[in-house]
Amino acid sequence: MTDAPFSAEQQEYLKGFMAGVEARRGSLLPETETGAPPDALRAAQDATLARGGKLAPQEEAKRERHPLDRWDEMTARAGAGRFPKPMEDFIGRYHGLFFVGPVQNAFMCRLRIPGGILSAAKLEGIASIAEDCAGGYADVTTRANLQLREIPAGKGVEVVERLADLGIVPRGTGADNIRNITASPTAGIDAQELVDTRPLVRALHHHILNTRDLFALPRKFNIAVSGGGAVEVLEETNDISLRAVETPAGLRYRLTLGGITGHRDFARPTGVVVRPEEAVRVCDAVLRVFIAEGDRADRKKARLKYVLDRMGIEAFLGLVEQRLGTALERAEEAALRPAAPPAKHGHLGIHAQRQPGLRYIGLVTPVGRLTAAQLRGIADLARRFGSGTIRLTVWQNLLVSDIADADVEAACEAIAALGLSWQASNIRGGLVACTGAAGCKFASSHTKQHAAALADFLDARIAVDAPVNIHLTGCHHSCAQHYIADIGLLGAKVERGEELVEGYDLHVGGGAGPEQKIGRLVLPKIAADTLNDTVLALLRAWMQGRAPGESFQLFTARHDDTAIAAMARVTEDAA
Repeated sequence: MTDAPFSAEQQEYLKGFMAGVEARRGSLLPETETGAPPDALRAAQDATLARGGKLAPQEEAKRERHPLDRWDEMTARAGAGRFPKPMEDFIGRYHGLFFVGPVQNAFMCRLRIPGGILSAAKLEGIASIAEDCAGGYADVTTRANLQLREIPAGKGVEVVERLADLGIVPRGTGADNIRNITASPTAGIDAQELVDTRPLVRALHHHILNTRDLFALPRKFNIAVSGGGAVEVLEETNDISLRAVETPAGLRYRLTLGGITGHRDFARPTGVVVRPEEAVRVCDAVLRVFIAEGDRADRKKARLKYVLDRMGIEAFLGLVEQRLGTALERAEEAALRPAAPPAKHGHLGIHAQRQPGLRYIGLVTPVGRLTAAQLRGIADLARRFGSGTIRLTVWQNLLVSDIADADVEAACEAIAALGLSWQASNIRGGLVACTGAAGCKFASSHTKQHAAALADFLDARIAVDAPVNIHLTGCHHSCAQHYIADIGLLGAKVERGEELVEGYDLHVGGGAGPEQKIGRLVLPKIAADTLNDTVLALLRAWMQGRAPGESFQLFTARHDDTAIAAMARVTEDAA
């Protein structure tokens, strides 16, 4: 979070949050005969065994010894210079360390930057850690976060310790935990937002870190909070989605649940609205129902979506209300008044803030990767021209805020001197790529390299006059969320004679926010060396055949799969 102090009003707001949480904490779990709440993990596992189920190996490992109690094991391995075995790797992810072998004989460390907002001092510290202990760069993730790669076996614990010295705690950024909270990157500076989400995000962040039971989930869990700002948060792709709305009773957060677009589901409407001061308590109750009801035997069915599929929304909400000890507030959809829709590609460029005379600048990052020198340069320009605040987005880029109108030109010159830009084509502005086969054992293709080559190829051959999102993801985990892109590319192995080559399944028509839709597969197994021509052919067909003002999504929606495939298909001879 930014190091700038909160206002007196915001401080009181936070006090109310924490007081409410502490007052209710004792009633959030059923009590034993001694009056003490039982261990939530053990109780959920016991319930699975009582039903005749068999715990998944990961659950057995958690049952043997809680992952948060295994720091001694990690330090011993670091001292020996040894990487973890598979189940040891699972345990280490509770502390933010991921062994990414066999593709890299190294750790990856995923940070925890709530709401994506951090100070220049912290960014400089991250740059130093990247140089001293990792590959000399950081990747911006699709959860408005940073991750470090190429960390040797003996340096993993040092990375975690040095991050903690900076005030960055990577605890729970992997395995069966609540991941980094995403939120409006323009919180507090956005003229169209309904509420500044920073106090809520901060309260949620600290509640999670300081509540041991919340490190006992059946699988990973995502939370997003939107204040109604101009930059899309993709909140409906999360397990818990809170979006600010105006109601006849005042400001509320609209609650939706169970988003997991890699499994082709957006978060589902619940009819529930939440007062800002009650949001932490409601999120806690949702999480505790998930802890109790989530599948501990089948990892493929252990996400919140599958609990909702089994129980239904109303039955699930009934259990949440039991945990809360009170009824949830309901509101008809027709009575809700959200903020104006976010701007597609609004994460780039120069924008006026709600504070007169100030602007924020959205920087383009090369497929989300920044060198240590660039990280330091960004921290320096944020401090020289702004308030020293950097804001990461879910689009793998960042914003620098609080720049005076008179300093915008000089700030842009400083950005260019770093080899970066605040401008991008309508293709490059919506380009998202996961780590890919260069750093992930699950990936079938080198997504970042292919994404960079695709953008260069397209920009040299076509001028697209409307924003288009192209997402490349290496495997079915869909870290780059290919199903919600205009053009979604899922890594695949493609047969070519007796060989298997890298390639992609091509999906079209996805979208988020006002364009919410799951994309559809129209052309499977495109070899990577024909991908550029295939996408170019599809974009040209849209530009030439669209109705006036017709978006790419609407264009593909009015053509069937056969027609779209014909537009996109390129023979290997032609390529």
